[in-house]
Amino acid sequence: MIVYKRSRNAKILFVGINPHPGSDRRGVPFSNNKTFWYLLNRAGLLDETENDLRDDETLKQIYETAFVQKYALNFVNLVDRPTVDVTKLKHGEERAGIKRALNVIRTYRPNVVCFIGKVTFNTFQGCRQCQYGWQKNIERSRTYLMHFPIRGLASIRVRELREIKQASEAVANT
Repeated sequence: MIVYKRSRNAKILFVGINPHPGSDRRGVPFSNNKTFWYLLNRAGLLDETENDLRDDETLKQIYETAFVQKYALNFVNLVDRPTVDVTKLKHGEERAGIKRALNVIRTYRPNVVCFIGKVTFNTFQGCRQCQYGWQKNIERSRTYLMHFPIRGLASIRVRELREIKQASEAVANT
């Protein structure tokens, strides 16, 4: 089971739809396919070796001791129940998670809220009309919709994450 630690005034809050069973077993978001972690590293949001990110135990230690504390990053899912894919989620199962995500945004006030994939953003918004990139702010947080990490070109995701990082730093400096 994934334990979510959070920090006030985080740089970025990542919002996912729900964990994969492998990630849930490891206790680390996106650890079933570690692409997300490699992208964070390549975009400069983490400063770790890819070998450390590949190793399950070391990645778990990084997640538990550095993700929030050192890197000021937070994470929340709209549904906590693990599934192999989102089609296994039941309609309405996300309602409590949407409220929880809004509460996290209000309480922890991240500089940027980053939705991971259109399914996540559409579920949160309750609509299907959206484009990747910057969205309307949520509370005082800038809001970004990024491509899902494991489909498509990594260079697009790295560029998106760098843009998010720059925006987060700009907010922090104002």
